[in-house]
Order: sequence, then C-alpha cells, then structure tokens
Amino acid sequence: MNLPKQVRIVEVGPRDGLQNEPGAMLSADLKANLINRLATSGLQHIEAAAFVHPKWVPQMANSTEVLQRITRHQHVNYSALTPNMQGLRRALEAGIDEIAVFGAASESFSQRNTNCSIDEGLSRFAPVIKTAQAEGLKVRGYVSVVVDCPYEGPVDPQKVAQVSDALMQMGCYEISLGDTIGTATPGRMLDMLNAVMHFVPARNLAGHCHDTYGQALANVYAMLQAGVTCFDGSVAGLGGCPYAQGANGNVATEDLVYLLHGLGIHTGIQLDRLIKIGCDISDLLGRHNSSKVGVANH
Repeated sequence: MNLPKQVRIVEVGPRDGLQNEPGAMLSADLKANLINRLATSGLQHIEAAAFVHPKWVPQMANSTEVLQRITRHQHVNYSALTPNMQGLRRALEAGIDEIAVFGAASESFSQRNTNCSIDEGLSRFAPVIKTAQAEGLKVRGYVSVVVDCPYEGPVDPQKVAQVSDALMQMGCYEISLGDTIGTATPGRMLDMLNAVMHFVPARNLAGHCHDTYGQALANVYAMLQAGVTCFDGSVAGLGGCPYAQGANGNVATEDLVYLLHGLGIHTGIQLDRLIKIGCDISDLLGRHNSSKVGVANH
C-alpha cells in the first residue's frame, strides 16, 4: 500500500457540526470550552466559527464572542467561514487565523444555498480572497456536492474540477471536496478525484466525507490511496445530514483518527482525549454519539 506517513485533520465540529445540529444554540462559553478541549487533544486546525447572517444560521450568531473567549494555542490554526466582505471584516476584527469560502458544484445547490449561480458565487469570493490575503490570512476553499446533489442527482466530475480550479486560481491554498449528502462510494469518489487532479494536485486537496450511507471511511481510504493527505472530521460526528432525516452527517473525527492510526499514519492527536470530548458534547446536546469508536469506548 502506498499510503502517506502523516495526515492533517481539520476539525469542523464547532462550525459545520454545530450549525447542522437542530437546537444546538450553545453559549459562547460552552463553544469556547469545546474548542479549547479540542486544541488540547493535539488537533492543529479547528474551524471555530462562521461569520454569516444570523437569520440563516442562528447557531453561529455568537461567533465573535466565541473567539474572544477561547484560549489561543500556538500550535492551532483557528479558521472561520466568511462568505462575503462583511463576514471577512468581522473575522478580521475577531483575530481569526484563516478563512474559508464555500462554493458548490451544482447550479441547483448553489441557488438554494447562496441564492446565486456558481459563477456569481465565485465572483463574490474574489474580493474576499484578495482582501484576506492582503491582510496576511490564508484562504481555504470548500466545494460541496462533489458526487451527488440532492436536487440534480449525479454531478459531473468535470464541473467539480472547474470549480476547484477556479478557487485555486483565485488564491485558495487548499480545496476541501465535500460529499455533502454522503452518497459517494469509493469508485465514484476516485472518478471525481481523477478529474480534479488534472487541475489541482493531491497535496492541495482535502476530503470532506459524510457518513449518511456509511461510506465515509471507505471513501477516506480511497482518497488516501490517491494521495490526499488532509481530511475534515467532526468530533462525535456532530452535524446531521439536512437532506436525510435522522441520518449521520460529518464523519466522526474519532473514527477517522482510529482508521489512520490503525494504518500507521501519524496525526499528532490523542485519541483517548478526543473520545472523552465527543462523549461529553453528545451528552450536553442530548444527542446520540455518532462516533462508533466513541460509543465502543464510553
């Protein structure tokens, strides 16, 4: 097996996870505590906030307060989703280390989620990325629905490649490829990756796998074999799938780390600490822990 010796994990639970948890209106102190505990587990990149309109994402309304309350660790890169210039200004005031922008590979998904076309969305990102870079911030790009769209069905891999290439050309250092509804299987994931890697090298790609159909770790393994060395995870699998009632959403970081460590791949993360954090946040939210590893070790 030609697998990497080291993998970087981006913890998205405090942002992508919590914003998709119904009723997860946690106080700034509780969110800051979660982020601080995640930092002590060895995670080096935590997506901590989103500077979006509270009307659309009320769970992220206290992002500024959260970032004011966290204890900053030098080894941790704290990032936030900032879809527009207003969000970027708020992120800069909050002292964020890195921002992320969010595009889609299908027109229907783009219209439903951002009220604009794919091209219009990309044009909106251009000044955000340029300004962020001028302020010394790195920019990460997300592409959603890279395999299937809940409105259009299968997504053309070439479309994913075009959006990924556009984000790279605009200045994103990394593109996170999201299997948003979790329907991908390894073969389809590799077909998509092969198209994207004609434009963006594997070292600039990340996998964002959802476990709605129980395929997340299989897809991670396939992406590892293709040379991808960064993956997004959400502690306790926070974040249900909004397109499948009661289904799991993000792959649990604990399960991801267990797989990687079992393959002899270094992550720098203390799995026992992560398991405790996942159990605690699940109890706090009154939800089922979606991490298989977490449940087995509780």
